[in-house]
Amino acid sequence: MPTLALLSDIHGNLDALDAVLTHLQATAPHAARYHLGDLVGYSADPDGVVARLDAEHIPGVAGNYDSTVAHGYKHCGCRSENARQEELAHESFAWTLANTSAATKARLAALPFRLDVRPLGGHVAGPRVVLLHAHSSSNLIYVTEDRPDDFLRKMGDAVGATAGDLVAFGHTHKPWHRVVDGVHYVNTGSVGRPKDGDPRAGYVLVEVGDDATVQVRLQRVPYDVETAAAKVIAAGLPAEFAAFLRSGGRS
Repeated sequence: MPTLALLSDIHGNLDALDAVLTHLQATAPHAARYHLGDLVGYSADPDGVVARLDAEHIPGVAGNYDSTVAHGYKHCGCRSENARQEELAHESFAWTLANTSAATKARLAALPFRLDVRPLGGHVAGPRVVLLHAHSSSNLIYVTEDRPDDFLRKMGDAVGATAGDLVAFGHTHKPWHRVVDGVHYVNTGSVGRPKDGDPRAGYVLVEVGDDATVQVRLQRVPYDVETAAAKVIAAGLPAEFAAFLRSGGRS
């Protein structure tokens, strides 16, 4: 039974990434691993995260933070709910631009917008897994759990999804799974910066049976949040980012 591990929104949190990779090695060592972007931003180790993914040969797609840092854009493209969040977003972006190496930026610039995976190999009919960061048309669109079925249906149509396929994305940092017209829509949550009130690292396992059935498991992994928070403070990033990690986004 092919298994895929989908990791999104690591955001420079190497401690969370290491915990997820260790958990995978213990529980699903043969899973094909992919990332769904936003490797950098908000936490202290953008170069370390990208280097670890490269060392583990984990391919993936570009998030909005990845492409804006890679190309030196004016802003990360993140949505802010108030003036303080907007101010913090700019502080994070400026720090990440200044503390991400040229080699890492080149790696981020090379990431594709979308990846298609056929877990059963393509020599037989079987489900297709479409990997995005956010939405089929833009990495700045938040596909939240309250989106209506018709919104998801149009998104699936845009990538050619048919019954049995799976469309995976992140960006909102909140995991969920829904089936519309036989197509699985999966938000993988966040490895390094969850926003659902649970500070544990999150990722998704997708299991594809030989009969083409798809099972989705939302996973959570504890890690040393205090160490990650201390690194944020030591790097000179805002204390709010450390509090955010501790509270799972409820600070």
